[in-house]
Amino acid sequence: MNELKREYIGLNITIIESKNQSLTGLKGKVIDETKNTFKINTKKGTKTILKNSSKFKINNEIIDGNKITKKPQDRIKMKGGR
Repeated sequence: MNELKREYIGLNITIIESKNQSLTGLKGKVIDETKNTFKINTKKGTKTILKNSSKFKINNEIIDGNKITKKPQDRIKMKGGR
């Protein structure tokens, strides 16, 4: 399945790059998603992460948050990989 079009809630996620450097390396499970954010349950509590300022590792795939800044239901319906 195209990683940009999948459902992310319930998946493990690692922030591999972020404009907020204190978030880099943060790991957890996606518990909610909006157009612009992931809500992640981590060992340090629940964190809300902006998609457009981060890159994520999900299922061994690197995902640029800018490419998935859409409502989840709209992103899943996208044609192609964009």
